[in-house]
Amino acid sequence: MTIGAVVAALKPDFPDVSISKLRFLEAEGLVTPARTGSGSYRSYTTEDLDRLRYVLTAQRDHFWPLKVIREALDALDRGLTPDSDSGPGQGRPRAPRPVPDPDVPTARELTASKPLRLSRTELAESAGLDATTFEALVGFGLLRPDASGHFGEPALTVAHTAAALAAYGIEPRHLRPFRTAADREIGLVQQAATPRRQDPAEVLRLCIALHTALVREGLSED
Repeated sequence: MTIGAVVAALKPDFPDVSISKLRFLEAEGLVTPARTGSGSYRSYTTEDLDRLRYVLTAQRDHFWPLKVIREALDALDRGLTPDSDSGPGQGRPRAPRPVPDPDVPTARELTASKPLRLSRTELAESAGLDATTFEALVGFGLLRPDASGHFGEPALTVAHTAAALAAYGIEPRHLRPFRTAADREIGLVQQAATPRRQDPAEVLRLCIALHTALVREGLSED
């Protein structure tokens, strides 16, 4: 949009807005429209228009000084969200509530009864694992048979995941830290849940969510 089109779009809600006002806000660093090829004309996006609405609303309804508006815009640029108590898209930015990770199972899913019981041959064939790799997974504690020598539904996921990771050169011996970490998390869950009679599945769900968030944070730092 041209600067004239932006003024026209803002006029119904902000009758006093003008081209000079928009140029002033640009000079103050509150909005930075792109320039056309020659650099002579400003080109505003819909995001620029929303930003201007936020600025003008803050001035009109909240009487915020430019410094406060600038700080609020910086917060918005960093992913914070406007406080809904002050009206749609108008309040001072706050840290958003975390969005539940769809890959983290619910407490119900963690405790759901799974009647599946697989033999070694059935599990290995399902995941496409050769005998050596399968036995290595058992040896490193990643696959644990029950008292009858069968494997349950979680083992199916472990076996298929290990097979997929093998394509990236990740061998069973490289997966030992996952077994160690899982055992530590299980111990922590049992310690936290038993004295207070809390639901261990919910405690475990929170631990998994924490683990996932820490891994995502570590990867983002790279």
